[in-house]
Amino acid sequence: MNLLIGLAVLVMFLVLAGLIFQAIGSARDARRFPPPGQLVNVGGHRLHIYCMGEGTPAVVMDSGFPASSLSWTFVQPAVARFTHTCSYDRAGLGWSDAGPMPRSSRQIVEELRALLLNAGVEGPFVLVGHSFGTFTVRLFASTYPGDVVGLVLVDPIHPSEWLQMTDASARKLAGAIRFSRYGALLARLGVARLISALVRLGAPGLGRTSVSLLTGGTIAEAERMIAPLAKLPTELRPIVAALWTQPKFFDAIVGQAEALPQSAAQVAATGDYGDIPLIVLSANSSSASQVEEHESLAHLSSQGRHVIASKGGHWIQLDKPDLVIESIREVVESVGRRGPQ
Repeated sequence: MNLLIGLAVLVMFLVLAGLIFQAIGSARDARRFPPPGQLVNVGGHRLHIYCMGEGTPAVVMDSGFPASSLSWTFVQPAVARFTHTCSYDRAGLGWSDAGPMPRSSRQIVEELRALLLNAGVEGPFVLVGHSFGTFTVRLFASTYPGDVVGLVLVDPIHPSEWLQMTDASARKLAGAIRFSRYGALLARLGVARLISALVRLGAPGLGRTSVSLLTGGTIAEAERMIAPLAKLPTELRPIVAALWTQPKFFDAIVGQAEALPQSAAQVAATGDYGDIPLIVLSANSSSASQVEEHESLAHLSSQGRHVIASKGGHWIQLDKPDLVIESIREVVESVGRRGPQ
């Protein structure tokens, strides 16, 4: 009995210590890494939006799993040299507050529209999406066609992948949800922050192994989660690490992943995009079936074009930013030649 009481006291002490460690660390991170843009109320919670440059049409960028506005760090400054451009963080990611459930693409689109209106970002818009973010921009363009004059889809996911899931896709989705549920718990207890510290102190292997053991996942799942981090400039990595130790980050991933079939159905129900300029970019590592799907997406506009990157993987805006920049420039210039919309 004394042993059990001692163990219970120890567990309570560790939980309390973890909660305090997380609270102190979060407050410190908020002071060290303030949002580069502004936090805008969209009806009960705030989203972070970061804008720069001047001109029309405005270019708005949405990121993929599990990235934030920082994933456009190589692209946005270059685009700002020729037009107004904004990147933002979906609810729960980056500097944005957590948002209401479910985190379907429909919910995300309505929040993005409220964000642009409340932040005073004037249309018309060229929307740029990467991976999951392409669901947002496609559904936005279909829902508010009068606001959208061009699209750039960066290695997009396809609705069919999540409506008719293979066993591999189902396992991948279940793994991401399981990983993130554990991650949210570990973040609340300060364990995610401790693992992040191990990585920063030069023990990435120990960090990855700790993640896989504590979440019941695999090192491959941990690798997929942190892969974009190594592609960012060194000075941004501590910021991303701080953002990824927040419970809201993992909660957002769970919410978006659980709603993925619903989001896929919402996007699949949309039609074509008429004759607006559209460029679809495929990663060099894309499979034959992915290339075929991307080619079909390019055909959704009579002015669509499909390009395969000469190198790099899924994160084209980090591996081959010049390709993304020039694609956006091409769409913006095409819109300019068409005159007022």
